[in-house]
Amino acid sequence: MKLRKRLGCLHAHYSNIEYIENALAPYNIEILHFVDPGLMERLRSVQNFQEGDAQQKVKEQIEWIAQTNVDAILITCTNYIAILQDDQLSIPVPIIKLDEPFFDFICNIQQPHTLLFTNPATVEGTMERLRLFADTYQKSLNIEVVVLNNMFDLIMQGRKKEYDQEVARMLEQLIYDDKIISVAQLSMVDAAQLVEAKTGRSITNPLKTFVSTIVKELDLENIY
Repeated sequence: MKLRKRLGCLHAHYSNIEYIENALAPYNIEILHFVDPGLMERLRSVQNFQEGDAQQKVKEQIEWIAQTNVDAILITCTNYIAILQDDQLSIPVPIIKLDEPFFDFICNIQQPHTLLFTNPATVEGTMERLRLFADTYQKSLNIEVVVLNNMFDLIMQGRKKEYDQEVARMLEQLIYDDKIISVAQLSMVDAAQLVEAKTGRSITNPLKTFVSTIVKELDLENIY
């Protein structure tokens, strides 16, 4: 039997842990979770918090995780991904960004496509990276960005049930307009799955697209 691989995960909120644990449950892997909502809170609320300070903090977090004998590091927070400066890192393990397999998927959708966020602070960085990804692979984008305002505070306050209900309500309104819809944040996955089960319509999310990347990167065994 192969040695069990170790994956270090950096989250901005503890609610992301369950998503990753469930998605990777079929595989022979040990997952170490590192959660720090403090950086996100400072980005949202401290006016003079500089981007360079944020980049340094993320760099320190990644380097700390790399020292815990992991085989790869997964970053689940879209804001952390946008802040990270790859050229400032010199660590021996690969970094997997949750949204890159997601970008690859949505870049291949030719029809008009609605991409939803609940956290306004993640939109600019995510869309900048998405456009760069599309340009790199010579893909065209036909995307409308919709921000579901006044919802993200619920998840940050631990009111996940209310958050899921509100996001699901808005998703249902949009899905009946016969639009192709994706949700950009991991925190929106449960609500998307609720609406999928109720309507039978598919809603793409980053969790659906990242598992094959992890399996390939770490050469994981299926244990079921």
